[in-house]
Amino acid sequence: MRQKIAAGNWKMNLSYEQGSDLVDKLKQNVPSNGAKVIIGVPYPYLKSFNDAVSGIDGIDIAAQNCHHEVKGAYTGEVAISMLDSIGLKYVIVGHSERRQYFNESDEIIKTKVDLCLSHNITPIYCCGEPLEVREAGDQVSYVKSQISNSLLHLSTEEISKLIIAYEPIWAIGTGVTASPDQAQEMHHEIRKMLSDKYGNSVANDISILYGGSVKPNNAQEIFAKGDVDGGLVGGASLDAPGFIEITLAF
Repeated sequence: MRQKIAAGNWKMNLSYEQGSDLVDKLKQNVPSNGAKVIIGVPYPYLKSFNDAVSGIDGIDIAAQNCHHEVKGAYTGEVAISMLDSIGLKYVIVGHSERRQYFNESDEIIKTKVDLCLSHNITPIYCCGEPLEVREAGDQVSYVKSQISNSLLHLSTEEISKLIIAYEPIWAIGTGVTASPDQAQEMHHEIRKMLSDKYGNSVANDISILYGGSVKPNNAQEIFAKGDVDGGLVGGASLDAPGFIEITLAF
């Protein structure tokens, strides 16, 4: 049975004190519905917050990114081995903001996925189309190309360790949400692509999350779709009561 996941991505938001208070509230409200809560926090907070949730079933901390080189003269960057050394289990890779603002290619994201897996860290791999692609009706082929370029080199064992997040770029931070049917359509196409390559059993065990203006008032309807296993939540993950409500939407 696929893991249900409510993942938050704080991006470049919240002071340490604000973040600590939010983590404390989430620790006190770990859902009893079997869903896992994963929080992507800024680099300076990773060690402290990861220690804070250590030993608590159902909640984990993720990094929002890692560098694609193993080590070296890359001022300001963070290597996967550094994240491994503080005990992190999850890293978000390929987010559309990394692709757009930092020119990360499918090839770079492929390397990051491989680095995560080499350190037994689960990549939360993001994919999704921009508005012009959606308007042209080419969204399925666009997302399939992203996945083919970055993931389909993996072995069956490796692909089974991933979490995939479908985030239509036109719905991120815009207040516009893909309809539940639009989310289901793309999640179904992604799962079918994985099934064609790795078989039904493997594809049906991979959690695929929807991201893009998920809120307390739409999470339940989106999460109810058969191929949607949860959400990667941006702005709504900064509000404790709202995000807690989302974690209960399964």
